[in-house]
Amino acid sequence: MTEAITPSRKAGEESGGQLPRRDSEGTLRVLEELFGRLSQRDVEWILRVAKEFAEGFATLTDIPPTLVVYASARTEHGTPEYDLAFNTGAEAAKAGFGVMTGGGPGGMQGVNEGATSERGPSIGVGIELPREQGFNEYLDIKVACRYFFTRKVMFVKYSCGVVALPGGGGTLDELFEVLTLLQTAKIEGKPIVLVGRWYWQGLLDWLRNVVLATGKISEDDLLLLPLVDTAEEAVALMQERVAI
Repeated sequence: MTEAITPSRKAGEESGGQLPRRDSEGTLRVLEELFGRLSQRDVEWILRVAKEFAEGFATLTDIPPTLVVYASARTEHGTPEYDLAFNTGAEAAKAGFGVMTGGGPGGMQGVNEGATSERGPSIGVGIELPREQGFNEYLDIKVACRYFFTRKVMFVKYSCGVVALPGGGGTLDELFEVLTLLQTAKIEGKPIVLVGRWYWQGLLDWLRNVVLATGKISEDDLLLLPLVDTAEEAVALMQERVAI
């Protein structure tokens, strides 16, 4: 029986509970065997995913220390929320960070525009969607994804910290994925900060008064979600917790 992999083990660590590393020839033999048991459609899907990862990794592999900033595509230009996004990008650039967003409009554009205004690296990892698609004009590097899960892997793999601005379902999905990875020790040293007390305080209250109170999370989990009001505070916290 294969030993279960415990959360305390780091990804890629050799152990009795993980598959041993193989040379390239052995890996190819295993893949040929597995692919022979799959339908042509499944094989094509796997290859599309692999190609998407390979292209994204090749594009992002040499980027400087970068904060991934989650923000809403529906944030309107000229609003306080857009100004917050712009200021977050600008402050990150002034502190020596690159910024990475979903590359789209709204708050994502605000972050990229702010970084560009301070000549900081501005990266977009976009997604094909029926609406809210297309890259904004303030990007130095662009990666196009077909799948949400490949984009989320790139966000986590190539960022040194996570800044969550007001956002909807996508922002919540991305935020809680990182929180879960930290909570289960699948990743380490990737701080999160929520920006906008007026927006996030209700969520934190619910997590404390309902989720924590019923034993579904621990007090330490809540410590992973510091809350600030301004872009300056958010970037200052990242400077304290991330060595660049």
